[in-house]
Amino acid sequence: MSEYPEVKVNINQSVAILIDGNNIEKSLHHLMDDKNVLIDFDKLIPKLLDGRGLSRLMYFREGVSISPKLAERLLHNFHGSVVPCHKSADIPLTIKATQIATKVDTIIILSGDSDYVELVRHLKGEGVRVEIAAIEQTTAKILIQEADLFTAIVKEDCYVLKAYRGKKMRK
Repeated sequence: MSEYPEVKVNINQSVAILIDGNNIEKSLHHLMDDKNVLIDFDKLIPKLLDGRGLSRLMYFREGVSISPKLAERLLHNFHGSVVPCHKSADIPLTIKATQIATKVDTIIILSGDSDYVELVRHLKGEGVRVEIAAIEQTTAKILIQEADLFTAIVKEDCYVLKAYRGKKMRK
């Protein structure tokens, strides 16, 4: 039970979620010691939003394209989009964050990469609330300190794909 009494307030805050796919995937594989681990966005996104409105969800991915099924689910469930990146997702994600900063109240960045520290500082200077969600063990401590809120992505926020006669299925 919480130490604070429950208060019913309509939170009218718009949130953008920007995901550094390569960083999160590598961290998940490290956490679970399994390359078939994926984030269960159907669990994680509502947890991160905590009753706030989702304005935009973008999954930035370098290199090999992500699963068309995942892209379809992000679009169908969250009106999300996948942004292919020529190299690292850092620069495209940073550009998009600065472009949408005036259109949202909060930006949640899914990455533990210390390269985002200056972006976090800039966005906060512009009056945007910045939250980080990542695997705690692989997240730069300075990034956690700079964020308005840090949410640890844990095993319960993930699932493992298992092979079934040559096809990958959710476990």
